[in-house]
Amino acid sequence: MPVSLAGWRWLAALGVLCLPAWAWALPTPHEVRSSFQSSETYILSREGEVLQRLRTNSQVRRGAWVALSEVSPALRLALLVSEDQRFYAHSGVDWRAVSAAAWGNLWNSKTRGASTITMQLAGLLDEDWRASASGRSMGQKLGQALAATQLERRWRKDQILEAYLNLLPFKGELVGIDALSRTLFGKAAHGLDEMESAIAAALVRGPNASAAVVAQRACAVWQDLQPHAIPTNGAPKTASHAAPQAGCTTVQWRTEQALRARLWPATEGDAAHWAQRVWAGYDHAQAIPRQGIATTLSAPVQRAAQESLQRHLRELQGRNVQDGAAVVLDNRSGEVLAWVGSSGTLSQASEVDGVLAWRQPGSTLKPFLYAQALDERRLTAASLLEDSAAEIATPSGLYIPQNYDRRFKGWVSVRMALAASLNVPAVRTLVMVTPDAFFNQLRQLGLPLRENAGYYGYSLALGSAEVPLLHLTNAYRALANGGQFAPVAPAVLGAAPRAKPVQVLSPQAAFVVGDILSDAQARASTFGLDSVLATRFWTAVKTGTSKDMRDNWAVGWSQRYTVGVWVGNASGEAMHGVSGSSGAAPIWADIMAALHARLPSRAPSAPPGLRPQAVQFVAAAAAGAAALEPGRKEWFLEGTQQPVFAIEGKAASARDSSTPGMKVSEKTKNQAQAAIKNALPAVHAQIAQPVSGTILALDPDIPPQHQRVQLQARPVGAGSAGWQPQGLRWQLVTRQPHGETVRQELGRGSPVAWLPWPGRHRLELRDAAGQLQDSVELEVRGAGARQQQRASSSVPSARSR
Repeated sequence: MPVSLAGWRWLAALGVLCLPAWAWALPTPHEVRSSFQSSETYILSREGEVLQRLRTNSQVRRGAWVALSEVSPALRLALLVSEDQRFYAHSGVDWRAVSAAAWGNLWNSKTRGASTITMQLAGLLDEDWRASASGRSMGQKLGQALAATQLERRWRKDQILEAYLNLLPFKGELVGIDALSRTLFGKAAHGLDEMESAIAAALVRGPNASAAVVAQRACAVWQDLQPHAIPTNGAPKTASHAAPQAGCTTVQWRTEQALRARLWPATEGDAAHWAQRVWAGYDHAQAIPRQGIATTLSAPVQRAAQESLQRHLRELQGRNVQDGAAVVLDNRSGEVLAWVGSSGTLSQASEVDGVLAWRQPGSTLKPFLYAQALDERRLTAASLLEDSAAEIATPSGLYIPQNYDRRFKGWVSVRMALAASLNVPAVRTLVMVTPDAFFNQLRQLGLPLRENAGYYGYSLALGSAEVPLLHLTNAYRALANGGQFAPVAPAVLGAAPRAKPVQVLSPQAAFVVGDILSDAQARASTFGLDSVLATRFWTAVKTGTSKDMRDNWAVGWSQRYTVGVWVGNASGEAMHGVSGSSGAAPIWADIMAALHARLPSRAPSAPPGLRPQAVQFVAAAAAGAAALEPGRKEWFLEGTQQPVFAIEGKAASARDSSTPGMKVSEKTKNQAQAAIKNALPAVHAQIAQPVSGTILALDPDIPPQHQRVQLQARPVGAGSAGWQPQGLRWQLVTRQPHGETVRQELGRGSPVAWLPWPGRHRLELRDAAGQLQDSVELEVRGAGARQQQRASSSVPSARSR
């Protein structure tokens, strides 16, 4: 016989007496909510705004805790209709449903389950009451009923229903109504309509049931929700009392669509790459704040940078450019204020973080090179450098740098060479500084160069090394801070104390470089006076373009901020006609304008150790003197200042003829002649041909008399006019296999024809007094020395590799 209702209650009372004491330790609603952990982490701006939602739990998908007041009324009603119609009438156990279930079990008839919402919540709170693969035992059922009774005594009905909706597992990895509604329906729980609510309620009984079974259950629930299915007393009727069923075709179609949908992406927001960086560097031993992780990023600055990048890239459509990145740093703190890793939907590789991608920086390394030359007192801002064709010998062959426009401007000052971004003067400067020394300085500025100095050679002056945008921008921040380098601040606000700055460049050199990069007049020859780089407030900026227009840069700083922008293609494909001034520069200027819309930016004050000096630039030719550049006031490191910078000879004559109308006063002419005579270095000779590192191959098919090498010298120095090479002496130094060194004089003057023979040699050029002027290393390959000794002593040219 079935157990009567009174019998069930007697069993429950007996179970209470046998129940262990720990079973009474049920959590409070506050404890349950406090222990709830979403699978999503929110990355916040410094203003407290949500920048990005990021899924950080790959095992389960939970959304935010949803208050009952934020749940759709249709969903609440659907859940009660489907799971517990007498929820507001019973006290945890629906004894009528228990009796009906027991009677059905006796007669093997299918009945509705007797488990109430409160009982199900008890199972969710304590795994001891959950059903196993073989179902619940009598003891588990009894314990679950007792726990439900205790919940009803300690919790309100609304608290029970709210916790149930948030802890209930739905389909697959989805737990809680927030994850379900956002994943299957693409909306918050408060927006679910009756049909969506019916589908959600149907999933409670069979989370992993087939779409057809879920649709059938959802149709029944939906019909029960219709107005004609609810009697006047307000209690929902069962499906058997409902009006004639409406068609379920729509319910079935929407169920199939919902179960296939994945409308809740793993991450969304305005700072996807920044969120990944924050999460990767977060101390996971610490609990994640419920409201999210507060970071240094500024939401308004991030939006401004993102909008500018996308807008300008749209304007460049048709030029084969789709990617870009931008980063904004606070000069004083080193905090990241904006981090735009890609152009978003414009990119076919939007997951690639352009802020951390390794790209060739082009001319953006030049400011550090000139700053080092200033620090080493090899140059001043007014020193003259020759912008002309150059062939520089390297171990791998000749390095022949070219300017961006493939033109040469003759003698130019350091100020013009840097501001106008001339390549050949930069390479000549690196020859003075040496690649090894420049490489070491770049490392000290935080640039993570992956190869050694010898790998890059002299091309390092033109940005052949790959660096990330973040590190390059932070190196520019060192210039903004008077040559002091410090790493970028941690991403999380207040995460750790900042590192102590290191003085890499002198404040004087950093100031002079900043003054040059802020000089619109100095860069006018390349960028024009109306360049986008000319901001209304004080800024210093440098652009760069890598080989074949694959990368495009604009990096610079104001009084408060340092901004770096890169434009290109993540695939490495070349852009079409996009230079630094047309690609990255407008974006950089836009971001700077947004940053200083209400904030002034004033030029920095000169640090101690600098001296202003009025200077004149003179090309002193035989016919008179002409100005190379207009006179100006220039900054000098203390002890390096001089009033006149002059050149003479053929170079001066060529420059004089190319700049008609730029004449100088008689006083300046006299100063120029005095400078040429007394201040500038004396003339000396240099080997023009062959260059160091030359490899000569003797060809056995060419008669020896036609394989002679021409040795040529050239003068170097300001007083080279009228130079005579007759007193020069050429000597060849060869180390024999047994260790002996053989020195042989090859001839006098220039040029001299030399018969080469196999071996590794050092060619020396000496003056009439025997003082060494220059030397080069070379190698001759081909026929044996004995064969050459039998040959005629007049053997002409050799082929060069």
